[in-house]
Amino acid sequence: MQVRVDEQFIARLGLKKGHMELVDAARQAQVLAALAHHPVNRCSGGSAANTVVGVAELGGRAAYCGKVGEDELGRFYRDDLDAVGVRFDGATSAERTGTALVLITPDAQRTMLTYLGASALLDAPDVQTASLEGCAYLYVEGYLLPGESTRRAALAAIKAAKERGVRVALTVSDPFVVAQSADLLWELIEGPVDLLFCNELEASALVGTNDMVECARALHRRATSIALTLGAKGSVLMHDGTLHPVEGVRVEAVDTTGAGDMYAAGILYGLTHGLSWPEAGRLASHAAARVVSVLGARLAAKLSRAEVEAMSRPGRAQQKGA
Repeated sequence: MQVRVDEQFIARLGLKKGHMELVDAARQAQVLAALAHHPVNRCSGGSAANTVVGVAELGGRAAYCGKVGEDELGRFYRDDLDAVGVRFDGATSAERTGTALVLITPDAQRTMLTYLGASALLDAPDVQTASLEGCAYLYVEGYLLPGESTRRAALAAIKAAKERGVRVALTVSDPFVVAQSADLLWELIEGPVDLLFCNELEASALVGTNDMVECARALHRRATSIALTLGAKGSVLMHDGTLHPVEGVRVEAVDTTGAGDMYAAGILYGLTHGLSWPEAGRLASHAAARVVSVLGARLAAKLSRAEVEAMSRPGRAQQKGA
């Protein structure tokens, strides 16, 4: 749920601006009550869900595994994914559906309160391994790794993917994942992971340097392929020993929610639809720019094939709102 608020709202509720805080059901209900007279933009989300929705918006096919409650929000979640062309291959729980409340201030900064709810109960038996048949990639979010049951789910999905010849993409998700699960992350990066997504903070936490080119090279020495995002500065891709710098796209940011998720969608769509690494990088950069120029983690409208092709070509004008 995305809501526009002013700076005073953040201060009044004692929230730490720009940070994500895990909360219980009572705290989430308290904040939602304070937002009773604010318009709320609601959609099914979560990091990996945002990415597979992005793949569908670009014209690809995707399914999603997660866990929701047997409640109105759980039904909304399934129906909303179905409406954008993503099949929900997940499970239900007696626990309430999890919610992520994104408070957006006028400077486009996000302050997030996350109630995990049913999503924290995702476990290996919930993974529909048959859904991996015919897939090109399994995409796994790093947020799953610190939790005991969610870690089992992630590892079960990765094992099933490799058994079926499906490539594995992993996003680090957050520096706290590195802090809590560094050994497992490195084991996955050096083993079954074919494509690693991370941002500057996550790369620095993994490698121990603030030099992003060195981070990319260090990661690539231990991982097959790397996609390292650099915010407004663009990104760096590394594959087969070659570094591909990708320019950022200048836009007026409205909401940065889902920028990295959409970037991953652009890369995954491009690599599964015949684009080169530089072309996939350009598509990802433009798609992410479009997301930050609107409220929410989705594109304003599904893109046509011609638009997707244009976004992947070099020399496209880097215009405000592009």
